[in-house]
This record gives sequence, C-alpha cells and structure tokens, in this order.
Amino acid sequence: MTRAPRPDARPGGPGPRTPRPVLALVAANLRRHARDRVGLFFMVVMPFVSIVFVGMAIGNTADRLPVGVVAPGSDAVTAALLAELRARPDLEVTAAGSARELRSGVRSGALAAGLVIPPGSTRLNLVVTQANGSGLAARSAIDVAVGRVAAVQEATRAAEAAGASPAEAAALVRRAQAESGRVAVTGAAAGAADPRGFAYTAPANLLLFTFINSMAVAAALVESRRLGLLQRALTAPVRRASVLAGEALSRFLVALAQAALIVLVSAAAFGVTWGDPLGVAAVVVVFSLVATGAALLVGTLLRTPDQAPAIGPPLGVILGMLGGCLWPRESSGDVINALGHLFPHAWGMDALLTLARPGTGLTAILPQLAVLAGMAVLLLGGALALFRRRALTAI
Repeated sequence: MTRAPRPDARPGGPGPRTPRPVLALVAANLRRHARDRVGLFFMVVMPFVSIVFVGMAIGNTADRLPVGVVAPGSDAVTAALLAELRARPDLEVTAAGSARELRSGVRSGALAAGLVIPPGSTRLNLVVTQANGSGLAARSAIDVAVGRVAAVQEATRAAEAAGASPAEAAALVRRAQAESGRVAVTGAAAGAADPRGFAYTAPANLLLFTFINSMAVAAALVESRRLGLLQRALTAPVRRASVLAGEALSRFLVALAQAALIVLVSAAAFGVTWGDPLGVAAVVVVFSLVATGAALLVGTLLRTPDQAPAIGPPLGVILGMLGGCLWPRESSGDVINALGHLFPHAWGMDALLTLARPGTGLTAILPQLAVLAGMAVLLLGGALALFRRRALTAI
C-alpha cells in the first residue's frame, strides 16, 4: 500500500517542514555535552571556583577605597587632614614612603589615589587616575576632607581676628561644627565606581565562562563534521536549514544554561545583586547569541577537534582579559580598556555593572545592548553562511 505524501512536505524535497528534526538534533547534541564530564566540570564547577578566589582577592576593600598618603610633617594642618581622611568610612588610608611609591601604586591599581602633604604648606599634591571610577571617587572624598579642614582653618582665623583667644576660637569652631552637623557628601563619582568582590567577579565570570565554554563546545561541531554525522543527517528527510538551526540552537542553549547557572547560584550563595531582571535577561540572551555565533564560526573554520580547545578557550581568555573579566578593569589602563571595547566582553561588563547600580534598568543599557546585538548579527550571519558552504561537507 502506498502512503500519501504529507501535506507539509516539499515536492521532491528532502523532508517535512516540522521542528521535529531540529529538536532531535538539539537533543542529540545536548546528550553528547551531558556525557562530557570534563566539559561539565568547566561549566558547573570552574566558574564558581574563579568567582570565590578572585572575589576574595579583590574584595578586601569592597566598601573602602585605598588611598596612600605621604605626610612627613607634624604641623596642625597635616594632623587635621590625616584625622579627617582616616575618619572617612569610604577611605582606607595607608602611609607611603615617597611620592614615587604613590605614583607606582596608583598606576598599578593598588591605590585608588595618593596624596602628598608637604610639611608646613597648604599646597597638596594629589596623584590620581582620571579614567576610572575608583580614582574619581577617591578624589571626591579627598576634596571633601580638604574642604572641611580648610573651612575649620578659616573659621579659626576669623574668630581670632574678631578678638577670640586660640582656645576660644577652637571652642567656637567646635560648637559651630556641632550645630551645623557633619554633611555627608556622596558624589556621583563614588556611585560610578565598579563594585568589588563577588559583585564584580560574578558578572565577569558569567561573560568569561559563557564564551569559553561555547568555544569548547565548538569541538563537538568539528567532530560531527569529521565523523560525517552532519552529512548523514542530510541523507534523511531533513532540510538543510533544519540542520543549521539545530546546531545553532543547541549551542545557544548551552550558553544560556551556563549564564543562568552563574546568575542563580551567585545570587543564592554569594548574595550578588544583579539588578533589573529584564535587563539582565536581555544581556544574557544577546551575549549568548554572540557566543553561539563565535562557536559556530570557530567550529566551521577548524579542521580537527583538537584545534578547538587549543584555540577557542585561549581566545576567550584573551577577550575576557581585554574586557575586564579577569581582574578589575580600572587596573588595566586606558589603552587596554579602549581596546577591549572592540570586543563583546567589555560591552557586556558595562551593561551588567550598570544594572547592578541601584535605580538602573533596561533603558540604561540600551547602547550596550545595541552594540552586542550588532556583534551577534555579524557573527551569526557570517558563521551560518560559512557553515552552509563548508560544514556540511566532510573533512
């Protein structure tokens, strides 16, 4: 008995237009990834090892900015200024041996700022890098401290000029300070500083491992080409577009699962506040598309499965380094940070760190999302076009 052709089948074509072949290919790829114990270790364990150790390394000054001070004198101005700086809850003041040591600490990122207080002089030397949020926040805090000391000095001189003795002038100034209260200045620069600790390493490792593990998964695509699995799939009644869609969707789901795992576990275990869920979801989806496009491109260009782990993960580490995923980006300098914005990780960090600030939402990261979406379109479009030409032929 002859079976009637399915109504959705193409005449003389390779198969029906149903999602079943795509889903079958996705399921087969995911089962293969699930059996890869090494891959699961790098997907489930390694991101959190990195979050914990790097977060602890950079998290000691989570709420306080390190500021170095060179103050060889012991005059009243120096004493008052040191007391004012040390009283600030947002500064961690340490003594430095020389101005050269201060500059070295600021350049390396060990210090957010440095201050040289010459003995007997009111002309202070501030050492700070203007290009990062910590430096601007430290400068703002130092300016406030200097302003308070200067105001006390001026008030004391004014009282003495009016006929008060030094003791009476000091008492009048203390009374005025008590009555006016201490004004807490929290400038916008302090809010713009990157967070420390787990609040920084969690989004950094989300981007880093989502991309790296997508690159590692590219090896499975090369293996499928080498074994001729894709070519055999086309002998079945399956459309070529279904094969392409299945390969892309399976890698997108792996990237999405990696990102979702880091978001959920870091929020539950480390108390990381990610911000607006809609904004975070948008960044995760767009960045996962970028990683998927990169994985397909690498999997299409390479010729042996051994080349994928040798090239893909190191490439992901380099891009992560440029994007501030391996260490605080304020330690990288202007050139590295500018170069990093040629690649997706830096834009992803900008978006996720912006969302972590109170009061921000999806609208605050639209420029970063637009750039990431453009990168995703270029990578996916190029990868799928090349995949259509090369990957369905045996190697």
